[in-house]
Amino acid sequence: MTNVVSLLLGWVADLLFGDPLQLPHPIVWFGRAIAACERRFNAGCRRRLKGAVTAVVLIAATFAVAWFLRRSLPNALVVAFDALVVFYCLAGTTLIREVRQVFLATDRSVEEGRAQVARIVGRDTSGLTAQEVRTAALETLAENLSDGVIAPLFWLALLGTPGMLAYKMVNTLDSMIGYRTDRYRDFGCWAARIDDVANYVPARLTAFLMIIAAGRPGLIGFVRNNGPRHASPNSGFPEAALSGILDCRFGGPHYYFGQLFDKPFIGENDRELTTADMETAVRVNRWAEVLMIVLVTLRYVLL
Repeated sequence: MTNVVSLLLGWVADLLFGDPLQLPHPIVWFGRAIAACERRFNAGCRRRLKGAVTAVVLIAATFAVAWFLRRSLPNALVVAFDALVVFYCLAGTTLIREVRQVFLATDRSVEEGRAQVARIVGRDTSGLTAQEVRTAALETLAENLSDGVIAPLFWLALLGTPGMLAYKMVNTLDSMIGYRTDRYRDFGCWAARIDDVANYVPARLTAFLMIIAAGRPGLIGFVRNNGPRHASPNSGFPEAALSGILDCRFGGPHYYFGQLFDKPFIGENDRELTTADMETAVRVNRWAEVLMIVLVTLRYVLL
């Protein structure tokens, strides 16, 4: 029951506060460690090997430090430690706030929308249309449900809070160096592949929870057919689920770091997206999150 208490405390804290901007954040520390390693080792020969060693060492060190720290705490503080880790590792509330701001900004002007969506996407946003800004925000919302909510909870259920933190290191590595650009293609190769493995089950679970949350079980076939269209082996599944729920189209060509990536389209209906679509997507995300919390709670209670 202590695991259930820490889970619920951390989850409710995220619902209420989102990312704690005024407090030290472990993801910031992860980012600094990754950036330092990238500057030091992403040069010269054997970049793929150096990138592989960097990724494996950082992930293993994160798990080990968290495990030893947790073991060293008195029992009275373990619940607090676990709750704090859950709070820091969940990213549902902050992303929802950001996506809402993207739609509000775009309603005012496309320039404001571009500036706002640049906070949450990796693609170049300077030339996006209003429709592309809204599409980018909803694609990110779907992906983040997997990366920022369902996957951390999945690894929490399997490996406890050390596993949850190790997953966040995996995800941070991928978000920083897991790109197929000239700079990162070799050094970030292993980071991207590890992230693919870590998210394989959570991404598909996310899509399933989304269509259940929307009351649309008939979309399973749509997700099965459209999910693999994405260049990523995982991101396409939650995107396909949201595309089916909203009856819209995601994907298409985008620029990343000055290079054009021609992503396949997911869905067929290239209609204009609206604020009502965003509210529907947020509602689906929240209910999918609730379903995952229930599943993790049942795992702790029954197993």
